[in-house]
Amino acid sequence: MVPLIFLSAFPAALIIAALNDIYEFKIPNWVSIVLFAAYLVAGFGLGAGAELMIEGLLLGCAALALGFALFALRIIGGGDAKLLAACSPWIGLSALGAFMVNVAFAGAALALALLLFRRMPALPIYEQTPWLMRLHQRPKDIPYGVAIAVGGLLSFSQTPLFQLAFGG
Repeated sequence: MVPLIFLSAFPAALIIAALNDIYEFKIPNWVSIVLFAAYLVAGFGLGAGAELMIEGLLLGCAALALGFALFALRIIGGGDAKLLAACSPWIGLSALGAFMVNVAFAGAALALALLLFRRMPALPIYEQTPWLMRLHQRPKDIPYGVAIAVGGLLSFSQTPLFQLAFGG
């Protein structure tokens, strides 16, 4: 029961980030901060060794640097960069490959779905649901936090802390 409490922050934060990105095209800073802080709490609570914790922190720093470079090039949004950096310690090196593949496939599926959605004429119901109208009217924007969340959720069982908690 206790491992579930520690681990629950990861999927919860990813779902909140994805929903915020869909509704507002923004990922609040507090989500990334809570996700990162929860990594520290979960790691220490589950008895992760210093090596695993440092590996996660270094991976997070590398992801933040890469994310900011991609943000500067206008490839991803700032919230996406921070979410990737906050996810990275949880993902760890052992699940990084699966995470990247899952995010890429989820991002491609999301982009295709949005492309099809935006080719259709706007329906009257969109006026009652502002988030649908925003999704429909922003042709170049993709709420990539959704792809990051899907990739993280699909990779979660392979992460070091999950493996530590459940002896995988």
